[in-house]
Amino acid sequence: MRDENKDFVTVAGIDCGTNSIRLKVSKVFADGSVEDVVPRMLQVIRLGQDVDKTHRFVDDALERAYAAARDFAQVLKEHPADGLRFVATSATRDAENRKDFEDGIFSILGVRPEVIPGTEEAALSFLGATGSVPRKGLEAPYLVVDLGGGSTEMVMGGDGETAAVTSVQSAFSMNIGSVRMTERHLRTDPPTQAEIAEASEDIDRHIDEAFRHVPADKTRTIIGVSGTVTTMTALVLGLKEYDHRAVDGVRVSYKDIFEVDDRFLNMTRTERATYKTIHPGRIDVVGGGALIWNRILAKVSEAARQDHGTPIDSFISSDHGLLDGIVLDYGMKLLKNSL
Repeated sequence: MRDENKDFVTVAGIDCGTNSIRLKVSKVFADGSVEDVVPRMLQVIRLGQDVDKTHRFVDDALERAYAAARDFAQVLKEHPADGLRFVATSATRDAENRKDFEDGIFSILGVRPEVIPGTEEAALSFLGATGSVPRKGLEAPYLVVDLGGGSTEMVMGGDGETAAVTSVQSAFSMNIGSVRMTERHLRTDPPTQAEIAEASEDIDRHIDEAFRHVPADKTRTIIGVSGTVTTMTALVLGLKEYDHRAVDGVRVSYKDIFEVDDRFLNMTRTERATYKTIHPGRIDVVGGGALIWNRILAKVSEAARQDHGTPIDSFISSDHGLLDGIVLDYGMKLLKNSL
C-alpha cells in the first residue's frame, strides 16, 4: 500500500488484448518515474479467437482469460496496490457478448474492464513508448506503431518546435493485427503466395486510410512496440531466447528486419516452433504480424521520401507501450487526486 511519507502511489495495470494479457505492478512517483514492484507478467490467452468471424468470444477463450485473471488476483493479493486499472482493447470492442467477459473479470478482480477506443489506446501506447525509449539522438517527430493481435495503432507526436515531442498530434487505430490477418487470410501452413498477396492488399488499404488521419510523411523516427515487433527484433539479433532488455531501445535496419520477417512469414509453424525466441502462443500468428510490420515500414518510408527526400531505413524497437502508458497515466491521476 501507499507509504504516506513518500511521494508515490503503487498501481496495477492490466492490458488485455486480442492475443495476450499482461499485468504490471509499479510505484509511480510524482516526477513521472516508475519503479516495478514485481516483474511484468504475460500470458497468451487468444481472447480474440474467431472474433473477426463470429463477433463473439468463444467459451474456451473466456475460460483462458478468467484463468489468467485468477493468477493475477493472487499476485495482487501478495502485492497490494492503491488502485487497479484493467484495459481491454480490440477483440473486446468487437465482441457482442463482451458483458459476459466484463462480468467474469469483475467477479475475480473486483474491477470492470474498461473497453477503451482505439484513439485512447494509441495515446496510451505513445505515452508508454516515448516515456521509456531513450530519446537522445532520435529525430522528431516520432511515429509510434503498436502492432497488436486485433488492431494496430499509429500515433504521431510533436516536432519539438511547434509541439512537444511527447505530445500526441494525431492518431488512428487500424482494424488489422497478427491474429486477425492470420485468421482472415493466412490459413495455409505455410501461407501461399496468393494468401500473402491478398493479406497485403487488405493491410495496405488500412494503412492508406490511416495516412489520411496521421501525417506519416512527416515521420523522422519510427518506434515499434508490441510482441510482434520485439520478437522479430530478437530474431534479427540472433537471440536464442527472448530477452526484453536486449530488444528494448535497439535500432534495427530495414534490410535486416525485411529479411527476417519474410523468412518467418514463409516458414511452417513447425519450423517456427524450433525457435525458443518466439513465445509458443505467437507461433501461428507471428507471420501475419511480420507482414503487417513490413508493409507499414515500407509505406512510411516511401511517404517520408516523397515529403522530404530521405527515406527512413531503420526503426527503434521498444519493449514498452500500452501497459506502461496505462500504469503511468493512472498513477499520475491518483497522485493528482490525492493532493
